[in-house]
Amino acid sequence: MLEGAEPVKSLTKELWMHVSQRRAIVSIHREVERLVAESGVREGLVLVNAMHITASVFINDDESGLHADYERWLERLAPFDAGSDPAKGGYLHNRTGEDNADAHHKRQIMGREVVVAITDGKLHLGPWEHIFYYEFDGKRRKRVLVKIIGE
Repeated sequence: MLEGAEPVKSLTKELWMHVSQRRAIVSIHREVERLVAESGVREGLVLVNAMHITASVFINDDESGLHADYERWLERLAPFDAGSDPAKGGYLHNRTGEDNADAHHKRQIMGREVVVAITDGKLHLGPWEHIFYYEFDGKRRKRVLVKIIGE
C-alpha cells in the first residue's frame, strides 16, 4: 500500500431470491444501494452476479412496458413450449426430463452480471438506470452475489 493511501475495503453478500412464478423481473436496486452504504466503500466497484444458470442480472429502465416487452421478445426468441422433439424445433436439453431449456437461452441473452462504479459512496449510474434480477425458471431459491471492493 502506498503511504497515505486508504486501505482496500470489501464486502461480499449473497441475496437469496425465491420467485413464486416461473418468470419475473425483480428490482434489487435498493438492496444493492444498501450494501454499498454498509460496505463503507467511497470509490470502487460493485459486482452483482446471478449465481444460477436460469437467472440474470441486468440494468435498464424501471418501466413496466419495457419489462412486458422483454417478456414478449424473449418468448419469441426462446419459447417455453418448444418441446423436446428436435425434429420439430424442440430443445434437446428438455429430453433430460427438464422443461427449462428456454430459461437457459433467456439467461444467455440477458446476461449473467453487472458491474457498477461507486463514486462518493453511491452507485454511479446514468439517468433511469436501475438494477434488476430476472428469473426465468422460478419457484425455488437462488442466489445473487454482491461483491463490493474499493477505498
